[in-house]
Amino acid sequence: MAGPLLPVSEALSRLLARARPMTATETVPLRQAAGRVLAGDLAARLTQPPFHASAMDGYALRAEDAPEIGSVLSVIGQSAAGHAFAGSVGEGEAVRIFTGAPVPEGADTVLIQEDAETLDGNRIRTTFAVTAGRHIRPRGQDFAEGEVVLSAGTLLDAAHVTVAAAMNHPGLSVYRRPRVAVIATGDELIAPGGAPRPDQIIASNTFGVAALIGAAGGEVLDLGIVGDDRSLIEAAIGRAIEAQVDVLVTLGGASVGDHDLVQASLKAKGMELDFWRIAMRPGKPLMVGSLRGMQVLGLPGNPVASLVCGLLFLEPLITTLARRPLRDRSGSAVTATSLSANDQRQDYLRATLSRDNQGRLVAEAFGKQDSSMMKIFAQSDALIIRPPHAPELPAGAPCPVLLLRPTGR
Repeated sequence: MAGPLLPVSEALSRLLARARPMTATETVPLRQAAGRVLAGDLAARLTQPPFHASAMDGYALRAEDAPEIGSVLSVIGQSAAGHAFAGSVGEGEAVRIFTGAPVPEGADTVLIQEDAETLDGNRIRTTFAVTAGRHIRPRGQDFAEGEVVLSAGTLLDAAHVTVAAAMNHPGLSVYRRPRVAVIATGDELIAPGGAPRPDQIIASNTFGVAALIGAAGGEVLDLGIVGDDRSLIEAAIGRAIEAQVDVLVTLGGASVGDHDLVQASLKAKGMELDFWRIAMRPGKPLMVGSLRGMQVLGLPGNPVASLVCGLLFLEPLITTLARRPLRDRSGSAVTATSLSANDQRQDYLRATLSRDNQGRLVAEAFGKQDSSMMKIFAQSDALIIRPPHAPELPAGAPCPVLLLRPTGR
């Protein structure tokens, strides 16, 4: 006989208590490093900039040779990026210089070209006061050779990859992404693009769940659609075991009806069931267990329930395993309409968000909340959270929300 329904917070706590962040590492090319987590401190292999560099187009000179506006200097050469001036700057001399070029030996300032008047005979006259050190990027201003610039555990983004490249790293050591096998079950399912019989539907939640896994830092192994047959389900579970995945996600069939064969098949393969049946709507038949080193997460077959459970449980699980920071989806809004009293299950109502004339977020729940309706899930910005036994909520009252998308509109 089934036990009491488990509160959402307790279910999540128990799930994450089993999560062991990745320790295995791999080296990936720099072009593939964005979105990965750095496995060790990263030190610069060189000094940047490697020389005193000009920050502007102009003239490199000695400040003492231009003590006043109107000073005249002889231009003795040119320094461009990748083509340094070979000599040095002496008394009364200047070198035409361009942004990023090495400042010639002897020069201690750069006069920008707008502040110089060109004269005959390769000469210039200053039209602005000259100060030592201006418009020069000193050697090592960005970082020095051996300096640790990125720390282990950094979730690499475009800026991190850019500085890693500047530090002369062609590849980076990162933590391995958690591998997640996904099995969809049900005789009624066929893949998108197929021609369903009158008693069949298109399998859709596989794609949403895979997208959640990828966005959280996981790598998906799609084991396809498996019919309602114990031997076929057990064979698919066996393929997940052979692939040595970190997490096995099943979609559908986790309850105990005549056609719900997943839980029995998993137990037959050795799964230790931790819990199932959560006090939430949608998503009550969530199942959590472990099998030969894999964490097992059985999501409901209904696409809306599957995605709601995926956001609440699968996303934080994969994020934890991948060593990424947990995404905070919590928010607060006021209700656009009154909400009826709730029963013993925590409710998640699909809703749109807008802002009122006071700048407050206003959550408007869709009138129909049937868990088979994917269209309104795609149109939703948030889920209004109705705690167990919550009393009726009048319009305009504060309510917690789970954010699905940014709230900038």
